[in-house]
Amino acid sequence: MANSCSGELQERDMVVVQEEEAHPYAFHVSGPRNVASPNWRDLISSSWKKENYKRTVFSCFIQAVYLLEIDRQENRTEENALAPNWWRSFKYKLTQTLIDERDGSIFGAVLEWDRAAALADMVLIRPSGAPKAVLALRGTLLKGPTIRRDIEDDLRFLAWESLKGSVRFKVALEALKSVAEMYGSSNVCVAGHSLGAGFALQVGKALAKEGVYVEAHLFNPPSVSMAMSLRNIGEKAGFAWKRFKSMLPSNGETQATGDDGEKTSALGLRGWIPLLGYKTSSMGLKNWAPNFYVNNSDYICCSYTDPDGTGDKKEADKENAGPANGQVAAKLFVMSKGKQKFLEAHGLEQWWSDDGQLQQALHNSKLMSRQLKSLYTFPATQPTQRMPQ
Repeated sequence: MANSCSGELQERDMVVVQEEEAHPYAFHVSGPRNVASPNWRDLISSSWKKENYKRTVFSCFIQAVYLLEIDRQENRTEENALAPNWWRSFKYKLTQTLIDERDGSIFGAVLEWDRAAALADMVLIRPSGAPKAVLALRGTLLKGPTIRRDIEDDLRFLAWESLKGSVRFKVALEALKSVAEMYGSSNVCVAGHSLGAGFALQVGKALAKEGVYVEAHLFNPPSVSMAMSLRNIGEKAGFAWKRFKSMLPSNGETQATGDDGEKTSALGLRGWIPLLGYKTSSMGLKNWAPNFYVNNSDYICCSYTDPDGTGDKKEADKENAGPANGQVAAKLFVMSKGKQKFLEAHGLEQWWSDDGQLQQALHNSKLMSRQLKSLYTFPATQPTQRMPQ
């Protein structure tokens, strides 16, 4: 009887292992092919100093967050969970999951350098350039239990150009602040994909405004200009927009406060006006330079590659001036694979695959300038009041 039970358990374990090995999201099935785990050679020449390696690892970390939520929904155990191999392969460990209190879903995670795992492979110290901690944020997951809250935040960004009204913004900002205080901002990175890239951009910018500069990697970030372009639909869509707006998540104010701290009219998309001609200065201000990864075939983020954006060319040139010291305000990497279907162009897997043509674009982008302009704008000088005699 005992032998029979033992045999059944062994057979069940073999089935679980086989299912995990065959799963399309298993790391060895769909993960990067030509990326080695950290080893003693990284002590001499660190892979983390290579842009392609960093892009690959950060995109894998974000994939791990998607899989953390899928593992939760499918009630996977530690033995057959899909997510862990997506960080263990790079000698990192999970230290915190970010939970959306509205539905209990996992939308982010903090991963930290796993010193014990590294020592086991004779990696005695953390390779140069490897962050001590990474905050990874997933995008929209089109599965029943979490899709409602994901779409709600998608619509929030579309309507208000900001995610500050979301509970996820607060949780992500607190998590990023915590690890930045613990390890120092130069040892921390934030990375996100799609909606998660929108959160990563905004929490990173919020810290930059406080003088805390965290390296950011933004994959297929949502474009505010996509929402702004809907203004061109015209008056015929006015009634439909009012009905639609009444169903959108509200920021709880008659006037929504935009991500750059300015008031956005609650009249909807037709009230959005491009903010042109802002002045920049470099007086003691360090530049925060996030990394944008976009695909020309992805209509959600392709506007980042438009050097002119919308509006008058002269005004666009004025806005694209960037910081006065001539430094680039952001790094833009463009994936070119020819014409692609949207789901492929917006997918995360392209960023760790080997068959893409990736180029760093150095031209000015009005949309990036719009996203980052508040970091380089100083308040207007107040008139000096004469003291009474």
